[in-house]
Amino acid sequence: MNSRAKKILLVLLAAALLFGSGQMQQALNQDRDALGLTHAAVLENAPPMLAFTTVALGGFRGLISNFLWIRANDLQQDDKFFEAAQLADWITKLEPTFTQVWLFQGWNMAYNISVKFKENGPGDFSDRWRWVERGIELLRDDGLRYNPNDVLIHRELAWFFQHKMGANLDDGNMFYKQQWAEEMMDFFGPEGTNFTELLASQSTNAVVLHEKYKIDPLFAKQVDEKYGPFDWRLPEAHAIYWGAAGLDAAAKNPDKVKADDLITLRRIIYQSMLQAFHHGRIIANPFTHTYSLGPNLELTAKVNAAYEEMMRDDAQMREHISLAHRNFLRDAVYFLYEDYRLAEANKWFKVLGERYPNKPIIDSDPNSLPKNVTLDEYAVAKVQEDIGETSQERVNAALLGLVRRSYFELVMGHEDRYQNYKLLGKKVYQRYVDKAYGFKGVERIPLIPYDTMNRQVVTEMLDQQRGLPFAARAVLRTQLGLPAETPSTNAPAVLTNAVESLPTNSAAK
Repeated sequence: MNSRAKKILLVLLAAALLFGSGQMQQALNQDRDALGLTHAAVLENAPPMLAFTTVALGGFRGLISNFLWIRANDLQQDDKFFEAAQLADWITKLEPTFTQVWLFQGWNMAYNISVKFKENGPGDFSDRWRWVERGIELLRDDGLRYNPNDVLIHRELAWFFQHKMGANLDDGNMFYKQQWAEEMMDFFGPEGTNFTELLASQSTNAVVLHEKYKIDPLFAKQVDEKYGPFDWRLPEAHAIYWGAAGLDAAAKNPDKVKADDLITLRRIIYQSMLQAFHHGRIIANPFTHTYSLGPNLELTAKVNAAYEEMMRDDAQMREHISLAHRNFLRDAVYFLYEDYRLAEANKWFKVLGERYPNKPIIDSDPNSLPKNVTLDEYAVAKVQEDIGETSQERVNAALLGLVRRSYFELVMGHEDRYQNYKLLGKKVYQRYVDKAYGFKGVERIPLIPYDTMNRQVVTEMLDQQRGLPFAARAVLRTQLGLPAETPSTNAPAVLTNAVESLPTNSAAK
């Protein structure tokens, strides 16, 4: 072969290799784009040598991040958390569009590192909360800055609010809720629902909410209208917000979204709605300046609709979802009954019967099909089921609790709830008494007489040393028609004599 032929052959070979490399590069680019590896951000606040090495090595920055990842893990094992967090920051900047880096580093801070910090004092988990908040900020402020339409980052952010803050699996969960509620109160008001003022033109709070917390007030209102109403001081509302934001991002990039990711986002929204139904209402006690959480009964219809939608869309999990739906309906009926919303309780009791006519609604009674049980019977049985109907001690404790709660509702000005708790207590009492003598040859230990229970609770609540705060005692005395409180060194005896004058309104003896 002469030199001319060799040159032609080499040119053709070079052309073929060039064409092949071009085709290979297109495939590589598609894979890089699908995996989110096409963007390389300039490092900030990194040592000059690290910044130089990153630029110089280019595609080898993955190796650098791997080394830093190993080093960060070693530092964390040695409890050098702040140094590990700094390396984590560099890792995310080396691979800013690689989703898994953000997911792991955020989760590591909110879960792994946070639990290394113990309680500073009774109920004080401020050190742990700092790391939970840092994990949220990493995903929200940095992860979504580089990946604004990433579904998985939205899902993980929603999970932090739903599970880490909203659930009760972490000892510090109530501290997290309190800290978040105090921050959000500035934007959503003392009831957590004030969108009117927030959305007012030139609202400074709306700007701060958007810039600092990355929450779009208008989108939040749309989420509240679709899934709520929520108390936006509580984490469940924000879990639903980020889940809905993830669905919105997915709609803009349908080609980059997996069906399973969308199902996961929807599940987080629905699960958070159920959590908000169970404890999505803050109950403040103005006398003790404390608060507790109660059910948000305004969500009943929308949570039910969410379950119906899940059962339609998720055939694989339909049976499991239907079991959860039935349990939700049973809770809804009882909570509404307990809140003296009897018309609504009857409505959902009917839905329960129509939806699951062949399923018992009382776990301990296989014959308690909806057609065989009244609403009153179900509510009483629910209390009885919770406390164990064979234990005289537990029944006494539960009844005292119902009487105590009834008077607390009276102090708070909730006359209907006061009456309903009193009525429910009497029905539970009567059921126990009926069963105590309803079996031949069986005689249960008798309960404390109901009137005695009633007087005992009032005496305890009006006790000057161990009872309610003074203002609450004054309200209760007024409501019960008792004379005004007077300081006395013989307070228990004086109080007992006063309470003995209460009318006996026992319906069960």
